[in-house]
Formats: sequence, structure tokens, C-alpha cells
Amino acid sequence: MFKVNPDKKPFYAGGLRFSCTRCSSCCRYEPGFVFLSAQDLRLLAETVKMEYTVFVETYCRWVPAPEGGERLSLREKAGFDCVFWENGCGVYHGRPLQCRTFPFWKSNLVSRQVWESLSCPGVNRGDLHDGGHIEACLERRRAEPVLRRP
Repeated sequence: MFKVNPDKKPFYAGGLRFSCTRCSSCCRYEPGFVFLSAQDLRLLAETVKMEYTVFVETYCRWVPAPEGGERLSLREKAGFDCVFWENGCGVYHGRPLQCRTFPFWKSNLVSRQVWESLSCPGVNRGDLHDGGHIEACLERRRAEPVLRRP
């Protein structure tokens, strides 16, 4: 199941501890992007009861991608809060995959040093998520890629 190196398992193979403290720091205060897949868009539009295209025009923006082209992201409010944050997540049951799988993102799992440097208060505390669960989060992103345009 682990794809990093057949001879060496990733540092998270034995699991990592994480429990959300509901501090909302990942949703607020700092600029960032919540990238969306086609599945995310369908679920969000359904959650807020809007047509797909109206949802994109109202709540989304295209941002430059490092590899060229653009990626679709949710907009932010002034002050950098997520457009759906209002005393908590306003679309919690329809939230994007990126939000559902935090902090088990490829960029956070590059090394133990990167993992340890995360500023989230829930990292290394609470529930133990086994390596299979973490790998499943990574696989979900591969199966549901972020929407891009040239």
C-alpha cells in the first residue's frame, strides 16, 4: 500500500496522532487556497442549493498554478477567512476533500520534520490515525484531482 520506496516505509506508516481542536486556524486569519475537485464542486453547490455555474461565479476563483495554468479555489473573505466560515464551517457536511483530509496532505507528509513543523494544535495529539488511513487520504486526492484550466 505504501508507495514511497518498496524497501523503506514512510515515516507515517506506524500512524500519526491528530485530533481537530476546532480552533479554526486552518479556515481563518491567513491567506491560502482551498482547491476544489469536480466532486467538491458538485457537493458544495448541492449543499448551498445553487446551480453549479452560479456557485463557481459566486464562491470560486482561478489562481495561478506553479506548474502553469490555473487551479480552482474557494474565495476568501476580507481578513482571509474562508468564504464559508461563520462561527464555524457553514458547509461542514459538504466541505471539500482538502478540508476533510487535513492534515494528511502530501505536502505535510514529506518528512517527519515537515509534519512536526505544522502549527496546528491538533497535530501529534489525540486520535491515532494508522498508516492505512493516511494513505487512503492521499489516494482520495489522487482519485479526485483539483480542477485545472490551461
